[in-house]
Amino acid sequence: MEEKNSNQQMLAAEEEAFSSAARIKYYDIVIDKGRGAIITDVEGHDYIDLLASASSTNTGHAHPKVVKAIADQAARLIQYTPAYFANSQAARLAPRLAALAPISGPVEVAWGNSGSDANDAIIKFARAATGRQYIVSFTGAYHGSTYGSMAISSVTLNMSRKMGPLLPGVVKVPFPSPWDKLAGESDNQFVDRMYKAFLQPFETYLPAEEVAAIVIEPIQGDGGIIKVPQAYMEKIYAFAKQNGILFAIDEVNQGMGRTGKWWSIQHFPGIEPDLMSVGKSLASGMPLSAVVGRKEIMEALGPAANVYTTAGNPVTAAAAANATLDVIEEEHLVERSAKLGQKAKDFFDQEQAKHDFVGDARLYGLNGGISIVDPATGKGDVEATTKLMYRIFEVGAIIISLRGNILRFQPPLVITEEQLDKAFAIIDQAFAELAAGKLSLPSNAEELGWE
Repeated sequence: MEEKNSNQQMLAAEEEAFSSAARIKYYDIVIDKGRGAIITDVEGHDYIDLLASASSTNTGHAHPKVVKAIADQAARLIQYTPAYFANSQAARLAPRLAALAPISGPVEVAWGNSGSDANDAIIKFARAATGRQYIVSFTGAYHGSTYGSMAISSVTLNMSRKMGPLLPGVVKVPFPSPWDKLAGESDNQFVDRMYKAFLQPFETYLPAEEVAAIVIEPIQGDGGIIKVPQAYMEKIYAFAKQNGILFAIDEVNQGMGRTGKWWSIQHFPGIEPDLMSVGKSLASGMPLSAVVGRKEIMEALGPAANVYTTAGNPVTAAAAANATLDVIEEEHLVERSAKLGQKAKDFFDQEQAKHDFVGDARLYGLNGGISIVDPATGKGDVEATTKLMYRIFEVGAIIISLRGNILRFQPPLVITEEQLDKAFAIIDQAFAELAAGKLSLPSNAEELGWE
């Protein structure tokens, strides 16, 4: 009988050949398989997945319909580059995705391989359509790791450290983060102050008539699962429209039903983007992304300006994506996210009432950021967060942190209520043990999470 490798054996072998720049370290496991909301490591340990592969498996792991679509298509045609010819799956997918976009009028799409290149494409199309160079993005944003998308990101210094100069023509403005709200400041006062900070570059050194696009995550993902205040969004949207600036949104993390709506921008009545990026769960985690936009913008570039050999691949992308859309629609996963998201909100609200170290619990659908704070200061408590997430892992669920002190809660939208209740029990146990002073840091605590 063949002996199974252990997690430690496989990780030790991999370490000799794998760059540390290519993974954010959390747990010493090697994932072997997954089904629905459960993943299993090479030693046979099961975990409830509360991360959904960074929100890229909203339909769960190895959904039978997605698996069948991939297998059936692989037997027909594995690859022929869509850069030269259409394939039957991608030709079917493009109008479906265009019809789902929260954009009125004629809409077109262009394929990519990841959310990173979809955000690069936003920069390309926006500059081409407007004839302007500048792109405005926000602090705390994560748009990807290619040079363009990295240049408009600012979630960690390691995405700019040692790699400059990055893409020129990018200006970052402060994101209206709730942690920047002053004591005693009303919501309206906070929005006004943050909008004033947004305007400062335009009033001092950045000519509005030279700005091609404003790029924003309506709900920041890796920045901490934070929704933009409605009034702030309305102000920057109006500013964009008044100045001929394209309004672009990143739906890579928060789209595809994650927030209880198809797209996170749909939480903002009256706001309609010109361009949007989609990825991750578009093909249930298979490598596919898209930039979606108004036809006149998407026609601003000619052939070869945004082509990739494998983008829109008939197996890994288009067949999986068509099946993904079928699953989301047939299993009502958008509505399910909203329903189970309310259940999750009720649970975390109860935990917040019980424990003074739960500073804030932001839930938008089955999707949330739970801030862990030092009760004495109200500031983020990275050590307590690390203790919690590691204990949750030990007891049987996978959860990670954002910004050091925020638990990232994004289970697959197909998670059963029984599995969700079990996950809540695990989290409740970990919280209670932290409150009782029973938790300790793992030996590799200083290596875990974002820097």
